[in-house]
Amino acid sequence: MDKKEYDVVIIGAGPAGMVAAGYLEKTGVSVLVLEKQFFPRFTIGESLIPRCMDNFSEAGLLEDLQEQNYQKKTGARFVKNGKIAEFDFSKKFGEGWDWTWQVPRADFDLKLAESIQKRGVKINFGAEVVSAKWENKLWTIESKDPKAVLSNITSRFIIDASGNGRVLAGLLKLEAPAKIYDHSSIFTHIKEDNRPPGKEGTQITFEIITRGAWFWYIPFSNGNTSLGFVGENDWFNTFSGSRSEMFKQMLGQCDFYKDRFSKQEYLFEPVKLSGISKNVQHLHGDGFALAGNSAEFLDPVFSSGVAFATESGLLSAKLVARQLSGEIINWDKEYTEHIQKAINVFATYVKEWYTGRLQDIFFTDNASENIKMQICSVLAGYVWDNKNPFVRNHEKAIKNLHNFLYSEKFQ
Repeated sequence: MDKKEYDVVIIGAGPAGMVAAGYLEKTGVSVLVLEKQFFPRFTIGESLIPRCMDNFSEAGLLEDLQEQNYQKKTGARFVKNGKIAEFDFSKKFGEGWDWTWQVPRADFDLKLAESIQKRGVKINFGAEVVSAKWENKLWTIESKDPKAVLSNITSRFIIDASGNGRVLAGLLKLEAPAKIYDHSSIFTHIKEDNRPPGKEGTQITFEIITRGAWFWYIPFSNGNTSLGFVGENDWFNTFSGSRSEMFKQMLGQCDFYKDRFSKQEYLFEPVKLSGISKNVQHLHGDGFALAGNSAEFLDPVFSSGVAFATESGLLSAKLVARQLSGEIINWDKEYTEHIQKAINVFATYVKEWYTGRLQDIFFTDNASENIKMQICSVLAGYVWDNKNPFVRNHEKAIKNLHNFLYSEKFQ
């Protein structure tokens, strides 16, 4: 066995882990990253929101990413029954980035990892964490490589950024019931040879099929496009056959996109995920913090996943660095409350999306431009701005606005 010691072990080399590693490298903390897979590898979560850019910048990753010429995302379009609702991030309430990217995650995550490695942080690819024991204020972490060779590593802290692997949530039995409806998703990629020119061929679009089911279109700068569906399990159960056959049946229910993709060949057999929402009992404990999807995942409808990942990865790294320097950190106050505030805001928006109230608001002709700007700021990920009433009063704002807009219609 190979025994080594580090200040911090990060589990997972996705965006949460790389942002954490990027910040910690700047502080001089010794870091090791353990990643079960080898890169490049496919993963979902291809649409970012502007808040991510702040976090990439602070972690020292933005410059390397900008060199890759990923598809610029300046907003989002929603389509339902022939009506279109568009949100432009440059027309949002408050300060913040006006754009971000749509990214093929296999390439994007590889570039993040290469940027971190270039700065001297070691990433052990193919290292599966099989146990983690906290004793005498130190973690003993056992991992194995693809040949089943075991290694023991000690660290003063663990940041679990393992995403859907949810390593510590499993090892420490931290799983909790999801807060959002139990939905499923199915998705694939295509080579879009006949992509429309201009904005139509570059803009991310969500087409609503029913109140509880929707389709995504995410074009990348490399000519490939991500297509996918999210819906209630009852909706998924109305389709049968192979995953490719189910996908084609679902495309047949799209009004806006079905003709464009009905005869399209898929680059891989569509992948289906069931029960996509995740939750944990708590976000931190003695010597560890959970970041990104290893902690909680809501729903992909507003592309919040990578924003939460980078936000929690960066904040956990900041707090760890302070703690390792001798400062006493109130993790409940400085970590859980901060992350939970964002989760609560987005959870409200996701729930109100599926009640139909938020969909009604998106497609109404009567909402003021100021209200649209405030909602746009939430969609951009700026969910800590209490000056925004749609953040500060998120639990009541959508219901009250819906009641006001539709009071006469539904009397």
